[in-house]
Amino acid sequence: MIVAVDGPTASGKGTIARALGAHFGLPVLDTGLLYRAVGYQTQLDHGDPDDADDALAACDFPDSLFDDPALRYESTGSLASRVSIHPAVRRALFQRQVDFANQPGGAVLDGRDIGTVIAPHADAKLFVTATPEERARRRHAEMLGRGVGVTYDAVLADIYARDARDTGRVDAPLRRAADALLLDNTALDRDAGIAAAIAFVEGKVGKRG
Repeated sequence: MIVAVDGPTASGKGTIARALGAHFGLPVLDTGLLYRAVGYQTQLDHGDPDDADDALAACDFPDSLFDDPALRYESTGSLASRVSIHPAVRRALFQRQVDFANQPGGAVLDGRDIGTVIAPHADAKLFVTATPEERARRRHAEMLGRGVGVTYDAVLADIYARDARDTGRVDAPLRRAADALLLDNTALDRDAGIAAAIAFVEGKVGKRG
């Protein structure tokens, strides 16, 4: 069983994807982490994330980079959004994601183009979203909880900028697949969002786990 979970930044799709993986006993890939690694490696190489050649060179990042806590920084998320607009970068990471999706037994993948590009044949597809203001509120609270000093307005501006890049890029833009469930998380708490996602997948493929 393959489950595709797409949506914009800070929508809650990562939390939902992990919960689906645990519930159905499936491995989970946060595909955004691949782009975060490329963006961060570009920075480590003193390259320009807006330069396609610099970003492509960073696709050869070591697997050990996945253990670096810096990949979870908000600044790294912005770098990921910038390198992800380059078609060459997306091509370089494409097969890695496809192989994960098609492994025996299936998988859950969390990203922005899973249901449209990486696994259009997925058994269940969700598009998780929330208003930019609510996403900014949640991300701001999360960052303050980690001791990161940032204003709400700065977080909201970054979300608008990342949404514009993700939806406006020529190659594999963020969009809802025609057969994906739209799960608006704006007024849902964590447990309600997870419950709705599980119910949808069970309705599509039957109960497992």
